Amino acid sequence: MTPVSAPVVGEPRLPGSKSLTNRALVLAALADGESIISGALISDDTRYMAQALAALGIEVHVDTAACIIRAKGCAGRIPAHQADLYVGNAGTAARFLTPMLALGRGRYRLDGNARMRQRPIEPLLAALRLFGVRVRSEHGTGCPPIVMEADGLPGGRVVVDSSLSSQYLSGLLMVAPSARSDVHIEVTGRAVSEPYAAMTASMLRDWGLEVSGHYSVPAPQKRHGKQYRIEPDASAASYFMACAAITGGQVHIAGLGRGSLQGDIRFADILAEMGCRVEWTGSSVVVAGSGRLLGVDVDMNAVSDTAMTLAAIAPFAETPTRIRNVAHMRAKECDRISATANELRRLGVTVIEHDDGLTVMPSKPTGGIVETYDDHRIAMSFALIGLRVAGIGIRNPECVAKTFPVYFEELARITH
Repeated sequence: MTPVSAPVVGEPRLPGSKSLTNRALVLAALADGESIISGALISDDTRYMAQALAALGIEVHVDTAACIIRAKGCAGRIPAHQADLYVGNAGTAARFLTPMLALGRGRYRLDGNARMRQRPIEPLLAALRLFGVRVRSEHGTGCPPIVMEADGLPGGRVVVDSSLSSQYLSGLLMVAPSARSDVHIEVTGRAVSEPYAAMTASMLRDWGLEVSGHYSVPAPQKRHGKQYRIEPDASAASYFMACAAITGGQVHIAGLGRGSLQGDIRFADILAEMGCRVEWTGSSVVVAGSGRLLGVDVDMNAVSDTAMTLAAIAPFAETPTRIRNVAHMRAKECDRISATANELRRLGVTVIEHDDGLTVMPSKPTGGIVETYDDHRIAMSFALIGLRVAGIGIRNPECVAKTFPVYFEELARITH
């Protein structure tokens, strides 16, 4: 990384939202007729999803250059009676496809890479068993690979523990309209990343489907193919907002206003609390650094994908920063709490690691090579330190292909 010589000013070109793209792919796949998803994210995670849907017999065409995905839906009936799916380390793909497989009739297996085989999915499997679905963790670990003997989704009342991931609830919601009878989902445990469940419910309504605020879904419901536009990725936007914060610059984030479906747009509010100027319009936000940053004490449960962005800029604040209530980050692409603490310490930053987060002290980071743990968010967050500190290197930068393949090119464009 090369430190900047002037405040960062500009408008980043952001990819489409991963969260919205993978949800749209599931909703399109289960619709009756063709859907056209524009502004889609084309990355490792969304390719795994598209490839899995194709393996299930659903026609999916990806136009990489135009960022358009066309899918011809199966009207809620999985065409293939047998499939062996591989999703790498794509958590959304694993947790959305698993309940979708219950709509089929046959035997299905879903697996991922070594890290995916450590990521818990048992709460989702337990919920599906309450429907009467025959599904198990193949190795008895509560993690993939999973094996399912499916015979359609009967419907009924289920309970799901969302204390590890909101994706369990989102996966169940998306398939519920294709059940044979009404579905009622009760959420237990302290729900994490709640804006993502709200995002899912909103998208169901966009597809013309009925869902109550208490996660009751009438079934069966007819869903039709449609054209759907994906918002820019709010998690990706956080890195460029942070550029302005730590360089005293100004960035304009187009396509993401207060009404965004994505909770991570709230990262701008955290920067405002730290002393940045934030201006909203209906469809954009401008973040300007003031030349000084104050530390914050913030519950980031609802916006945990931006917690590492905050941790990376926290050393440049004048007071300590406490990141709270993100214990579920330990079950992400890596143990993100320990990984972030380890890499900050590697760069000379004083960090206190807590069970549920971190405290980052005002520090003067030094140069060093950052280990990324094959985690795209570690790579993208720690690159920000290199805008202020000489000698920062990012090991395995290719891991950003998971959600933002051209991140380093775009960071270089807007900062130099």
